[in-house]
Amino acid sequence: MKIEVLGTGCPKCHKLAENAKAAADKLGVEYELVKVTQLADIMQRGVMMTPALAIDGTVKSSGKVLSEAEVTTLLTGAVSK
Repeated sequence: MKIEVLGTGCPKCHKLAENAKAAADKLGVEYELVKVTQLADIMQRGVMMTPALAIDGTVKSSGKVLSEAEVTTLLTGAVSK
């Protein structure tokens, strides 16, 4: 599973990455956590507000810091597909 945090590196982006890592670790899934920081790459995905979270190439959230529980829900949905 590929988890991407899209953002320029602000504190909110770091917090979202931290929550995503914690959620994936608790679920015990194999994952790669990637931080996408280039504005052109972020906008190319249609993201206008950061931070954003993408799972396996699909943007699941943008413009807010998801809690660990919210990320867990998204990851669980992605695993069950």
